[in-house]
Amino acid sequence: SSGSSIKGEHPARTGNRKLKRAFFLAAFAALSDPTSRTYYQRKRDEGKKHNAALICLARRRCDVLFAMLRNKTYYRHPHPDAAPAAA
Repeated sequence: SSGSSIKGEHPARTGNRKLKRAFFLAAFAALSDPTSRTYYQRKRDEGKKHNAALICLARRRCDVLFAMLRNKTYYRHPHPDAAPAAA
């Protein structure tokens, strides 16, 4: 085993597990929202499994939250006609 690290020798660098769990549960709860449900269903139609689609939704919600904080703006619910068709 010369040159290889032993499992558990280094601390995990996978991020904040509690924060990840909070975003995952928030995404799961957001499935009742039509906009989030549409995004989730689009990911499912692309062939992603349920958990992978939820993780994508959680990442998207995290990105929106970051943009709100960065731009110091409030959340604006997207209008159906303003959503790009190709995205």
